[in-house]
Amino acid sequence: MKKTKNPEVAEVTEENKMAISVGKVAGALGKGLFAGLIGTAAITVSQSIEMILTDREPSTIPADAAAKVLGIQPIDDEKKPALANEVHWLYGTSWGIFRGLLGAMGVKGISATLLHFAAIYGGALTIQPSLDLAPPVKEWNMQTIITEGIHHFFYSLVAGSVYDAIDKNPAESEGAASTMS
Repeated sequence: MKKTKNPEVAEVTEENKMAISVGKVAGALGKGLFAGLIGTAAITVSQSIEMILTDREPSTIPADAAAKVLGIQPIDDEKKPALANEVHWLYGTSWGIFRGLLGAMGVKGISATLLHFAAIYGGALTIQPSLDLAPPVKEWNMQTIITEGIHHFFYSLVAGSVYDAIDKNPAESEGAASTMS
């Protein structure tokens, strides 16, 4: 039986290998940003529940960090919580880029989730003190360390689950569907 070429499938040549690689990375970054957005929604819910339970006010540290790093200032003090919320969403969503890079390198599942968590929580433990917005971690109480760890692990778990769910190989899905019929 003679095989015929499918005109919709391009032959892989040296010339288009680079385009395939760039496309793979771009796709992974896009998926990562989406996963980061959903992860940010998850940590926002987690923090909102914790604030209700502990009677804690929302933090304005994201706005303070933006002021120090980017020189961005709210128009007035009443706008500071809104700026903090915007920075929170941008920062959390952008962490999805790291998850996307892990996926592009072939790191998947729980391994990627744990690496993502380590990077995010490590950043949380060091960025605020390095900007003089919080005391060094060694001065934090255990409840704060655990609470922040839970929030950031929840973010990583949700973002990782979303990334892995949307990063399925279409050929795998088609194969699974054809074996079910």
